[in-house]
Order: sequence, then structure tokens, then C-alpha cells
Amino acid sequence: MSSVPVAVVTEGDALEPALAGTDARVVDPDAVTSDTVADAGVAFAVGESSLLAVARLCPETPIAPVAAGVGRYEVPESAVGAVANAAVRDDLRTVGHPLLDVAVGGDPAGTAVTDVTLLTAAPARISEFGIRSTDGWDETVRADGVVVATPLGSTGYARDAGGPVLAPGTGLVAVPVSAYAMHVRPWVLRPPVSLSVERDEAEVTVRLDDEVTRSVPPEAAVDIEAGSTLSLVDPQQFSTR
Repeated sequence: MSSVPVAVVTEGDALEPALAGTDARVVDPDAVTSDTVADAGVAFAVGESSLLAVARLCPETPIAPVAAGVGRYEVPESAVGAVANAAVRDDLRTVGHPLLDVAVGGDPAGTAVTDVTLLTAAPARISEFGIRSTDGWDETVRADGVVVATPLGSTGYARDAGGPVLAPGTGLVAVPVSAYAMHVRPWVLRPPVSLSVERDEAEVTVRLDDEVTRSVPPEAAVDIEAGSTLSLVDPQQFSTR
């Protein structure tokens, strides 16, 4: 196999046999910086924590998620060698996914790679949430929470909550979490999207991906906008089906 600058972000020695003969640089997720990943022809992100670390710091680097919990957007381990070879030939097909810039009450709260979730801190304590978008959508729902996911994030918690898996470029999906009314369904919306706590019966927090960021006071807007574009390797290029 020809040599190619390859970054493997993982906590162990995963993918070592598949990448024998490449210029592979192994980086721990906690040590990811623009210097260690940005110059790579492709970055293999093994596991969810690796994917989040690379995506937040180096979204322009072609990223190949492996066993990262993102379903159809993952590259199978059996295709790792083919992905590296495609990078050598400058024949690597990528798909853009948005990162989400989030503000609470006008104050920046951070960037999410997969999803943004408002959730009541106490189990089974239902609050009322507002969901609005610039294309005129305005809805309220009584639920334990609401999750807004990108197409990449639609394969995770949003899907577990009853949402669809989105194709790239189709927008964001807003999914109520344990809604009080049985007829409530998910919505696919164009960003930006704004969430709010219309009535709370317990503390409500906002989570960006897997991290609780802060509490959300009643009626404070949680504004979600599409920011930078994440470059993911298109797994369909290496599909054998």
C-alpha cells in the first residue's frame, strides 16, 4: 500500500493491521489538535469520543468514523485499507454534515456535532417546550425533553426517541422525548431552529452531544444554527451491496 498521511484517533491500537504500510499517526482522543490531524489525507475516528474530538477541532479534514455509533455513516473496518488507498489516489468522496452553533438567551453555549437536547433533570417530570424555525414552523409539546439532530446525529439518540434517519442535506430533525400526547411526531426542519422552555416542572438542561452544558431558564431561547461543515468520508463509495 502506498504511503499517505493518515491519522488514527483511538484509545488503543485499533486498525493497526489494516493500515500497515501507511504513514499512520495514532492520536489519543484527548490529545487531538489541529497540528496532529489537520494535515492528514484522512482521519479515522474510532469510537464516539474520537469522532467528536476530531469533528470539533478539524471539521475540514476528511473523517472516516469507525465503530462510532453513527450507523449508516460509518466506514466498516473491512474497508479501512480501501479508504486509505482512495486518499492516496485523491479519489476520496466526502459528504458534508453541518455542525451546530448553539446560544442560550443570546449567549454562546458551544458547538454540537450530532445533536442538541433539552431535557428535564428529574425523571418523568414533564415540561412544555417550544419549537420554532425560520420556515414558519411554530409548535409546542409537553414532553420530558426535545432533541434536535443533524443527519449524522439522526442515527443516535434522536432515532432511539422515534425520529427518522436523515439523508445528508435534508435539514434537522426535532424529536420530542417521551411526549405526553401519543399523536406527537418528529419534524424535519430547515435551520436555524429555536427551542424554548414554555413551562418547567423541574430544572431543564441543554446537552451538546454527550455533555450537559448549562441550565435553561423558562422562555430563554435556545438558538441552533448551522455553522461549519463537517467533511465525512462517504461510506457508499466502499459499499459492497
